[in-house]
Amino acid sequence: MPATGLGDVLLPLCPLALRHSLCSLTFVFVSPAAGLRTGCLVPGLLAPLRGGSPSPGVLFPRILRPNAFQTHTYHGVGFWADGVLKKQASSGGRMAHVFVYGTLKTGQPNHRVLLDGAHGRATLRGRARTLEPYPLVIAGEHNIPWLLQLPGHGRCVAGEVYAVDEQMLRFLDEFEGCPDMYQRTRLTVAVEGPAGGTVQCFAYSTATYPPEWLQLPHLDDYDSQGEHGLRYNPRENR
Repeated sequence: MPATGLGDVLLPLCPLALRHSLCSLTFVFVSPAAGLRTGCLVPGLLAPLRGGSPSPGVLFPRILRPNAFQTHTYHGVGFWADGVLKKQASSGGRMAHVFVYGTLKTGQPNHRVLLDGAHGRATLRGRARTLEPYPLVIAGEHNIPWLLQLPGHGRCVAGEVYAVDEQMLRFLDEFEGCPDMYQRTRLTVAVEGPAGGTVQCFAYSTATYPPEWLQLPHLDDYDSQGEHGLRYNPRENR
């Protein structure tokens, strides 16, 4: 089974309808030859398929409790994720993916909070870049990096993907001043490395910014010590 590089495993495609249960996720491989054209069965549930008959060898999964789960796509195979990450649930609860692009990245001023076990668990899954461009700007008296909720403008932004538990996610919400300062939203990133693929993550961005911020230089890879010369002012110095 090929590994994705993010702790997940893809099952090989099968030409027949085949059901495989993994970590409370049910994967259904569908082929027209199997006669499954209107839906795929999940325990206790019929999941209707949209757009008519499925293509041969397409994976149509379903999770019974999707509230905290993200969508992943690897090598063109899509599935509702955290399914495999739920293997970690037996040792500490559900995990969610968070994309960090600013001071939380490795080597940046606030990265230490992701390493502090008192805040919860955070495991680096890899470097990544947003699929869509976004304006990433440095603004305000403390030179804070902000990802503006304006997809389609700016540049594709580099960052890191972390799998975090619910305790860490709650901590990050408070740390990022969510929802007043930042809002936790979802975006899709392309993961670097041999496995590649895309992951839908939470990210802390903002839709509440002054209009003049749109005129600021757009970054694609934040570094607090970068050539922009706008040094981040740590919280303890404010």
